[in-house]
Amino acid sequence: MKRLTLLGALCCLVCFTDAQPQGWKVVEGKITTPWAAQVNAANPLPEYPRPQLVRSVWMNLNGLWDFAIRPEAENIPSAFEAKILVPFAVESALSGAGKTVGKDNRLWYKRSFTLSSDFKNKNVLLHFGAVDWKCDVFVNGKAAGSHQGGYDPFSFDITALLKKSGAQEIVVSVWDPSDDGPQPRGKQIKNPRSIWYTPVTGIWQTVWAEAVPKTYIESTRHTPDIDKQTLTVKAVVKEFQPGDKLHVSAWDGTRKIAEQEVSGDEAVLQIKDAKLWSPANPFLYDLTVAVVRKGKRIDEVKSYFGMRKISMVTDQQGVQRMLLNNKFVFQYGPLDQGWWPDGLYTAPTDEALKFDIEKTKEMGFNMIRKHVKVEPARWYFHCDKLGMLVWQDMPSGDMGNHWEPRPAIIGLATDKARTAESEKIFRTEWKAIIDSKINFPCIVVWVPFNEGWGQFKTEEITQWTMDYDPSRLVNPASGGNFVTTGHIMDLHNYPAPCMPDPKLFGKQQIIVLGEFGGLGLPLEGHTWQEKNNWGYQSFPNKTELLSKYKSFIDKMPDLIKVGLSAAVYTQTTDVEIEVNGLMTYDRKVVKMPEAELATAHKQLYDPSLVKLK
Repeated sequence: MKRLTLLGALCCLVCFTDAQPQGWKVVEGKITTPWAAQVNAANPLPEYPRPQLVRSVWMNLNGLWDFAIRPEAENIPSAFEAKILVPFAVESALSGAGKTVGKDNRLWYKRSFTLSSDFKNKNVLLHFGAVDWKCDVFVNGKAAGSHQGGYDPFSFDITALLKKSGAQEIVVSVWDPSDDGPQPRGKQIKNPRSIWYTPVTGIWQTVWAEAVPKTYIESTRHTPDIDKQTLTVKAVVKEFQPGDKLHVSAWDGTRKIAEQEVSGDEAVLQIKDAKLWSPANPFLYDLTVAVVRKGKRIDEVKSYFGMRKISMVTDQQGVQRMLLNNKFVFQYGPLDQGWWPDGLYTAPTDEALKFDIEKTKEMGFNMIRKHVKVEPARWYFHCDKLGMLVWQDMPSGDMGNHWEPRPAIIGLATDKARTAESEKIFRTEWKAIIDSKINFPCIVVWVPFNEGWGQFKTEEITQWTMDYDPSRLVNPASGGNFVTTGHIMDLHNYPAPCMPDPKLFGKQQIIVLGEFGGLGLPLEGHTWQEKNNWGYQSFPNKTELLSKYKSFIDKMPDLIKVGLSAAVYTQTTDVEIEVNGLMTYDRKVVKMPEAELATAHKQLYDPSLVKLK
């Protein structure tokens, strides 16, 4: 039988989606992206949602659900008031609802579905890509489970709750206090203003069911080592029995390049003459992981991996540098907040989700800082395929401590005195986020804190992150409240580029410019509101905007020579009242020509700017 590559498998999977009722339209009153018109209420976001752990039998449960908003203390409603398009948050235009919820209310969802014959005699898992924030799930009137956390995927085994045949019913309740609670929330607040945006409540990523055997692979962790030319694969297997074996094989197209079968949960593959993953050559190997019992494969998943390394090394000047695959590559990219005027946290289509990355690549950037938000798995899959480095922020929350943005000022910055509950919420979700994204080679930096927003026990959280994932770098505090623990010192400065003195700060940590720019240009007909829009510095036309931007880029090579290893420009798109994007919020206008930006950026990647030992 001819072996399917991972990409082939993703294209060949069948989604068994029930026919959906009508009664949905986009809420009017705000700008929309070109993809809003392509959203199909019967089958929104139909793509396989988990590219790093692929099975063939699954069912997409996106589509029109019933919903109701009720006081927080009430139980399951006896009646549901209207339809909502899952997986778009209830506040969004694409949900068809456009409603606010708030801490005093609870959002309820309900839908029924019928499983195909492929699910027969299998265990059934119910998966949620993300639900903001606390949710309880019921199947056929019985509790399936609860979850807290707005950015990490979760699932429940609902096999015992299913009827033997016919329609199955799911009910989901969600409570989200937004900025009235201590939980991670990123830029969401109940009264949007300035750099703070519309709340996102409820289901905002794909909901789906999956058929698995009783013994099945729950997760995997892939750790490449380009120096030893190995890939370590560790698997978590449910109901792993004595005598079971783990079989792992790596593929370059249709050619098997390595395999190993072990009695334990960890295999080490030799990847000889490895093709290294990088923005210039984003090569990915396919991976197959199987559980073998008495010579028979009882579960198998498809995945992929990239051979790449991110590290810190001292250059000839004694300054710490960030290396990719043992070579200095200046990392430059936009601050990317991942917001959409029609879908808020959720891109209208997979094509839209990919569009921002493609445009970033066309503009000559090689990195994206994903700012206080976590994306669906497919976003990182597109970054892996296109060759885009990612710095992944932890979404912020529980604000209130003093922020000190100047690294030379000692003693003014404070850590937040969080409650035990708040600390637990943060630690639990940060670990869950890392676990869910650990296998994407595009991610090279973890960022637990930004500008002191809810920053607490910084050294401890940073050290934990470094220990938990030693294969990546950790930027402990982007933009202030600096600590010497961690790999990176990250300055924010608007609008012009600058850097801390590398002679003072570059001996122990990599120096980066984590935010700068913010050059604004409001374009009539493409703004969230008609007036009172802002950028850190605004311009009357595209010509003057481009001129100023190029003047900033021309200053960067001198900074790179003396110690700068990376920079982040604010930002990919306008977001609500912010108009400092490279593109408008509706993605209909690119404010500076892609080709001119790419040409301007080439000087930043000149390898002669930095000499290593």
